[in-house]
Amino acid sequence: MPENTAEFFAARWQEAIHESSRQKRRLQEKDPVVRWNKRAADFAERTGQRQNCDQRDDIIAWLKKTGALSAAMEVLDIGSGPGNWAVPMAAECSRLVALEPAGAMLEILGNRVREGQIENITCHQSTWQDVDLDALGWRGRFDLVFASMTPGIDSPEMLCKMMNACKPETGFCFMAAFAGRSWRQWYGDVWRKLFAEEMIGHGTDIIYPFNLIYALGYRPELRFEHWSRPISWSRDKAMEDFTPMTDSVRIMIAEYIDTRLQEGLFLDNRDGCRGMMLWSLGRKAV
Repeated sequence: MPENTAEFFAARWQEAIHESSRQKRRLQEKDPVVRWNKRAADFAERTGQRQNCDQRDDIIAWLKKTGALSAAMEVLDIGSGPGNWAVPMAAECSRLVALEPAGAMLEILGNRVREGQIENITCHQSTWQDVDLDALGWRGRFDLVFASMTPGIDSPEMLCKMMNACKPETGFCFMAAFAGRSWRQWYGDVWRKLFAEEMIGHGTDIIYPFNLIYALGYRPELRFEHWSRPISWSRDKAMEDFTPMTDSVRIMIAEYIDTRLQEGLFLDNRDGCRGMMLWSLGRKAV
C-alpha cells in the first residue's frame, strides 16, 4: 500500500490505538461519561482561569482572521464540556450547537447561557459516536465544526464524520489534540509500579489526524501550544484522578499516592503540548 494514501495513514492511526499499553491490557473505562460528570465542576473552574481564557481568545482571533468564524456562520462544538469554547464562539457567530454527553457539563453550560442571556446556543446531549447526522439534519450543515481536546474524535471514522457535518465547499474544521506527551503518560510512574513496564503509545496524538487529513488532499494550518500546570490535591482527589485506570488496582494506586503525599497533599506538575489544526473543506491541493 503506498505510504501517501489516506488508507495507509488511517491504518497507522488504528494501529497506534490498538498497540497502546491501555488497549493491550484492556484497561478502558466502562463509561467515561461517569468520570466527566464527577469532574465537571472542577474542570469548569480550572479551565476558566485567566491563562486559559487568553489562550482561547488567541484561537478565536485565528478563526476569525482565516474566515472560519464570522457573524453569519453556524457552528458545531463537539465535546463542548461546560462551554469554555461555546460561550465565546457564540458571541461571534449566528448559531452554535453544543454537543456534550455529560449531563453535569451541560448543566454548567446551561447556567452560563442563562446568566449571560445567550440566545443562540442549543445544547444536545450525546456522544459524537452516537450522533446520526442524517436523523438530526446535520450532514453538510455547519460552517465550522469545532473539536478541541475531545475523546469524540478518537478514530479515522469519527474524524471523517466530523468533516461530513461540515459544508462541503465553504466549511471549516478545527481540531485540537495532544502533541507528543499525552495525559495518559502522566501516569507513567504508577503504571510501572502496577505492571513493571513502561506505559507506551496512544492514538490521541495530533500527528495521526493531521497525516490523514493531509493524505486526503487538505493542507491544514498547524499550531502548537505548550502548557504547564502545578497540581496540589487532597488524597481523595488524587485517588479520583488515578482510579479510572482500572478499579481492580485501587489498593495499589492508594499505596502509590500515599508515598507521594506531602503534608497531606499530592503534589505534581502536569505539562504538555497541544496541537491545533484548521482546514477548509473547499480547499484541496492540486
